[in-house]
Amino acid sequence: MGVLFGGRSSEHEVSLASAKNVMEALRQAGNEITSIGISAEGRWLSQPDAWLRLTAQSQGEPRNPEQESLAARYPSPVLRELLDEQHLPPVDVIFPVLHGPYGEDGTVQGLLEMANLPYVGSGVLGSAVAMDKDVARKLFACHGLPQVRYLTVRRHTWRQAPEAEIDRIEATLPYPLFVKPANLGSSVGVSKARDRRQLQAAIELATRYDSKLLVEAAVPHAREIEVSVLGNDEPEASVAGEIIPANEFYDYNAKYESAGSQLLIPARLDEATMQRVQSLAVQAFQALDCAGLARVDFLVAGDNGGIYLNEVNTMPGFTRISMYPKLWEASGLAYPDLVHRLLELAIERYVERQENSTVR
Repeated sequence: MGVLFGGRSSEHEVSLASAKNVMEALRQAGNEITSIGISAEGRWLSQPDAWLRLTAQSQGEPRNPEQESLAARYPSPVLRELLDEQHLPPVDVIFPVLHGPYGEDGTVQGLLEMANLPYVGSGVLGSAVAMDKDVARKLFACHGLPQVRYLTVRRHTWRQAPEAEIDRIEATLPYPLFVKPANLGSSVGVSKARDRRQLQAAIELATRYDSKLLVEAAVPHAREIEVSVLGNDEPEASVAGEIIPANEFYDYNAKYESAGSQLLIPARLDEATMQRVQSLAVQAFQALDCAGLARVDFLVAGDNGGIYLNEVNTMPGFTRISMYPKLWEASGLAYPDLVHRLLELAIERYVERQENSTVR
């Protein structure tokens, strides 16, 4: 069993925390673990202490290049060759515990497909379209799924004519607005804007992280509802949970740094609304061609109960206190059993894909 973690994204530290818990659960179940770390600069570390060394680097300790298992700056383009070169134990399944770009967006999934290795989670297409919130929203619209009004802003266009872009936004969407990078998670780079000045600052912040942004109309008195989905061709939804953020909205600080946020499981929803968000979660999962797992996030209007699909996260946080495993625990599936089920789904999907002929 190979566990892949770290990565070049701004969610590097979140990946390390998730991987620690996943590896513990796998070891407790008797699995032999091959840890494969990717540093924030893109260096691959394939050795038993990869997680410890990446953790030390994230805390500011200097890197020692002489101790790295890979001398080259870039790894082999095929993971099987990479593993063979390092004389590591055979890897039956890869668990890519990677969040954000260069890991959750189809890039690593493409590498694993080329290496013909089974892996946990969505494939190249599902991972890529779920990561790109703009493309995902277009697919949601094709399937008639409810979502907030939004506009897409390109960094290139913004830098050429910022005032014209703000005029376009203000002519279409009412304040308050949320601005977010199209291809990030964990609420990195997300801001709320109540006027033109704040909108400009929010867009400037988001352009640090992506070349494409979303500007969305805020949901009045929004409640943040999340549903975990598990499966391949016949996915199932967990009970829904609700987040009471420590801050005004569930930003990065509220998720990972503040102790004040609360998770309510199950969410305080009437039966009809609970069933509705569960059904929409499965529909969103299938609309994006997801597999294995995903957390589907909703906003529920506090004034009239309107439900809005927010986003699909194909590799959600996976610590024992993260919402994804906690929702399944509340639905009757304990953390170790959940990890085991994900491995089964990875093998199931791999076996099914082997039926595809690669010769004429």
